[in-house]
Amino acid sequence: MISGFFQISTGIGLIGLVVVWQADSLAEIFTTTTEQKKDLKAHKRTALRSTVILVVLGPLYTVVGSTMGLPLAGCVDFVPW
Repeated sequence: MISGFFQISTGIGLIGLVVVWQADSLAEIFTTTTEQKKDLKAHKRTALRSTVILVVLGPLYTVVGSTMGLPLAGCVDFVPW
């Protein structure tokens, strides 16, 4: 059950990044002010940072959990799909 949660959350996180990135890129085309473009670029950076944290924490939990002997670490896969 835990491994399925990590796989689903990582997959949804990656899909969410693609959707947010594309939506921000499309919105950036139609913006006129430089302030709006700065806000959209900041939003893209925040989305990328959040996805990197999500993708790193699953495998990191697996490595640290197996080192510490946590019982949940054995059922977590490194590959999110």
